[in-house]
Amino acid sequence: MPTSSPSPAPVPQLRDQLDRDLLALLQANARESTANLARKLGVARTTVVARLSRLEADGVVVGYTVRLGQDVVDRSVFAYVGITTEPKSGRDVTRRLARLPELRQLCAVSGEFDYIAQLRADSMSRLDALLDEIGEIDGVTRTTTSVVLAVRTDRTT
Repeated sequence: MPTSSPSPAPVPQLRDQLDRDLLALLQANARESTANLARKLGVARTTVVARLSRLEADGVVVGYTVRLGQDVVDRSVFAYVGITTEPKSGRDVTRRLARLPELRQLCAVSGEFDYIAQLRADSMSRLDALLDEIGEIDGVTRTTTSVVLAVRTDRTT
């Protein structure tokens, strides 16, 4: 008897230019009031509220964040850490890593490492302490760190 695999979950989609414009404004300033968003978009505030609710429900908007000022970023130390883990310990390791406030991004990768973590620390001494913390997590067998000396191109902001 043939079995069918479940169909994949639908990919969240933007419906129109208003969705795209709303997201662009939110990416520039996630704290913008719905009244100001509505004024900038030329629509009613209730339209903005409804669009935001739908975008959140559809999984297009999954959170709001804080961007640090350039002076804070300039004083920070950034590093990429390749992390190798014991088999079957990935879930516990990622859970522990997620608790570190300095963790900016954690990616499961193919190749030499199991994960690559991007860290932002206030100082080299804090980065050193973070690396010690990561190395002491049960299931972590090895780390390799590359400190960022300069950012040449940044298209993430």
